[in-house]
Amino acid sequence: MNGFERRTELIKEKIKKTVLSMLKTWEPKKIRIADIAAEAGVSQVTIYNYFGSKEALLSEVFKQFINKSIMDFEAFIQGDHSLKEIIQYIVFADKEAYRAFTPQAFSQFLKDEETHQYVEELYRTKGMPLVVQFIEEGKRKGEISAKVSTPTIIAYINMLKAQSHMFLDLAQQSEQVDDFLDEFIHLFFYGICSSEPESDS
Repeated sequence: MNGFERRTELIKEKIKKTVLSMLKTWEPKKIRIADIAAEAGVSQVTIYNYFGSKEALLSEVFKQFINKSIMDFEAFIQGDHSLKEIIQYIVFADKEAYRAFTPQAFSQFLKDEETHQYVEELYRTKGMPLVVQFIEEGKRKGEISAKVSTPTIIAYINMLKAQSHMFLDLAQQSEQVDDFLDEFIHLFFYGICSSEPESDS
């Protein structure tokens, strides 16, 4: 990469970081190229030359964020983390998206058919295999019960993930956020019973 190409990539990254920052408080449909140019300190012509349109720019920013989320997850589960820490990471993984985008922005991006298919394909080909990998490894180590099938565990995790925003809101409302999340993860692993009941058979 020569000096011109390097400068071009630096400007493009600056523009994309600016957009990502704006999406924390702005709805995509309300963002104008003029707003992005002013925030990034570049001309509107530069943005059009590099990305073609506002829609293409926002879509690229969103896809880049999703890709990075998958890469971060892969790095996390391959690190030195306990099973509980990994479960907490998975269930509350959406908290980063919750912080990076307004709820309206996230919803608007996924309403776009091409973007929605992109995210679904990425989850199917990269995200889901990682989840299956850690579950199977947990079973092999005896950390996850062999009584529950992998598809059922995934369904349960997905059910909790669907309500993760509510759990995070409740945690923020409590005076002890860390304690609240610790108790939630305890419920995930052990339920509300003190021990598993003995079989009558």
